[in-house]
Amino acid sequence: MLNFIYWPISAVLWFWHKIFAYPFGADSAWAWILAIMFLTFTLRLLLFKPMLNQMRSMVKMQKFAPQMQAIREKYKNDQQKMMEETRRLQKEMGVNPLAGCLPVLAQMPVFIGLFHVLRSFNRTGGDIGLTVEQNRMTPNYIFGAQDVQSFLDANIFGVPLSAYISMPAEMFAAFPNADFSRTTIIAVTAPLILIIVLATHFNARLSVDRQEARRASGKQQGPTSEQAAMQMNMMNRMMLWVMPATILVTGFLWHIGLLFYMVANNLWTFFQNRYIFAKLDREEEAEEAAIKEAKRTTAPKPGVKPNNPKKKGGKR
Repeated sequence: MLNFIYWPISAVLWFWHKIFAYPFGADSAWAWILAIMFLTFTLRLLLFKPMLNQMRSMVKMQKFAPQMQAIREKYKNDQQKMMEETRRLQKEMGVNPLAGCLPVLAQMPVFIGLFHVLRSFNRTGGDIGLTVEQNRMTPNYIFGAQDVQSFLDANIFGVPLSAYISMPAEMFAAFPNADFSRTTIIAVTAPLILIIVLATHFNARLSVDRQEARRASGKQQGPTSEQAAMQMNMMNRMMLWVMPATILVTGFLWHIGLLFYMVANNLWTFFQNRYIFAKLDREEEAEEAAIKEAKRTTAPKPGVKPNNPKKKGGKR
């Protein structure tokens, strides 16, 4: 059903694995880990421009928040007129709210696709229930049988990359070349889960702190109603606490390969946000400087009366 996602994901992962197989060897865990991480970087690089445009739109929306609130107040009894005026204002400001959803929505199918592709290297349990021999000889989308064997034999600190905390005991047999237990799986996955939880929280903290700093400096309009303030506080709490807590609670379902995807995703997010925030600040400073310069050049010089043609023609 979702083959249109699984095949491209496996193809990009296959490409990066072949690249890193040269220095590390095809069966090396690091060749697979770096392939997973660079698959993440590939996606985030493709989404960089949409993400930058989204952040620019958010800055613009913050600037005309008072006009938006005025429209809501003026047309609170006419929903259709409110929507028309809101769309008109957004068009004038060059803002497309739907475009802001693209970067987030595009990451979801990649996450789901990678989750499925990595789990499909080991199909000895569940509904398929292949034998160990059958599993090692069965291709996984673009990966041939040799690639499947390479991934199954790759391990970090003795634990296979496709292992996860809640993995059924009967699936352990798919790794005849590895000697591990559920305890060793936890020992490897728990630190990774903790790193992801903390990174997710602090990446969100970076955004929230910037938002609060801009509001304190007057560069960003604060909520114009109690309901808007409640919504903003709820979103901030979700960013800071709900998402990290969700990762912590569901971490037992994530295999090691997918955890490295999340590590890479957070790493990219940290550096990307710092770059974008600095770029937006420079653009805002340049815009403010241009406005001040325009006012300075159009203002009358000291000692010169302003030229007002309307006033001259008013008396006859």
